[in-house]
Amino acid sequence: MKLNWKQWLRSKQNHMLVKLVVAILLMGLAFRLVFFRSTRLSPVLEQTPFAEKTVVPEETPFAEKNVLPEETPSSEKTVLPEENPIAEKTLLPKSPVVPTPVSVPVQESGDQVPPRGKCDLFTGDWIPNPSGPIYTNQSCSFIESHQNCMNNGRPDTGYLYWRWNPRDCDLPPFDPQRFLEIMRNKRWALIGDSISRNHVQSLLCMLSTVEQAVQVYHDEDYRSKGWHFPSYNFTISVLWSPFLVKADIFEDFNGVSTSEVELHLDELDKKWTDLYQNLDYMIFSTGKWFLKSSVYHENNTVVGCHYCPKRNLTQLGFVFAYPKALRSVLNFIATSNHKGMIFFRTSTPDHFENGEWSSGGICPKTAPVKEGEIELKDLNKLLRNIELEEFEKAAPEASRNGVKLKLFDPTLLSLLRPDGHPGSYREFHPFAQDKNAKVQTDCLHWCLPGPIDSWNDLIMEMVVNG
Repeated sequence: MKLNWKQWLRSKQNHMLVKLVVAILLMGLAFRLVFFRSTRLSPVLEQTPFAEKTVVPEETPFAEKNVLPEETPSSEKTVLPEENPIAEKTLLPKSPVVPTPVSVPVQESGDQVPPRGKCDLFTGDWIPNPSGPIYTNQSCSFIESHQNCMNNGRPDTGYLYWRWNPRDCDLPPFDPQRFLEIMRNKRWALIGDSISRNHVQSLLCMLSTVEQAVQVYHDEDYRSKGWHFPSYNFTISVLWSPFLVKADIFEDFNGVSTSEVELHLDELDKKWTDLYQNLDYMIFSTGKWFLKSSVYHENNTVVGCHYCPKRNLTQLGFVFAYPKALRSVLNFIATSNHKGMIFFRTSTPDHFENGEWSSGGICPKTAPVKEGEIELKDLNKLLRNIELEEFEKAAPEASRNGVKLKLFDPTLLSLLRPDGHPGSYREFHPFAQDKNAKVQTDCLHWCLPGPIDSWNDLIMEMVVNG
């Protein structure tokens, strides 16, 4: 019995050992299958992320009410640029206090979601940019004194530390070295009013971090100017043509007019048409100048005016003239067979509060605002609607003729930057003698450095990637 018990126990232990081994093998096999399956599934999950919902701007219907208060439009002051302004402030603050990032809720409406793969550069948010601009008012000699906010004593610096971030796609920062390489042996021109001049100064400042441009041309009034980058044989110009059509202007540098503008709606300004075919890239823009008192001509005949109370003429208003002038310009471009790239820029919003340019308006904000917290003024909305409508009419004809006509629409993203203007600091230390001094404020043009620098990020992306 003792021997049999030991034999039975030994056989029982062997049987249990076999069971344990089999169980371990089965568990290992199951674990291997589970692990193998999970590793095979993970690449699939990585390739199919949840689609991010993005927002595109809603189309603004053409304004039904075309009648605006008939009042004397404010004149835009134009000054001779200083050739070599010397800035007092040499460095940007290294540790700025950056406001809380802007958070804009994404609407859930399916109508707001663009087709997969679409990139809308002009819908997005201003986000903190701790590194700040790539140039300073000291490193760039192209800044006009009225835009040199740091040198003029603007006390806050937070407006320098933001960048535009499209909601649909990545926007690389402007690369001046690469831009100059791409533009080797090319010619650029920005054609329009003082905002075009403001923009070209921004572009020159960014490019000057690689090479200093040499001024090679200026007109008698220093309004049209040209610069050359010798190492790249690249030329960039600003052509003063505030109406884009032929205009006889009787206004001094302080914006004081002795007579109405004589505006020929069906004749283009030869300042740019004579150079048109020799230019590789152009940015056209206009807008606010059409609010000035003007007499309108068509076929060499006076047909009416905008705010001309001293003349016995039909009051047609700028809503009559602006579409006609843009149509003349865009039709010329669309049928020109030009082989370069042409941008039409929508007009820039101003941020005057409690008045306008000539009636004590101010722009006191020191940070960007969120989408939905600010709206285009009726006047700016009306101008933009006209611009978009005329562009949409011309675009198909341009496409048929192989003309690369592109819409550059920074209006709404610029609307979110009421903090980016010189304001009271368009003049040198305006409150040095009297803290309560009444000074002219500028809530239309942009500080340099400032928000307008982001326009160059957009332009480069459109040039490089279409």
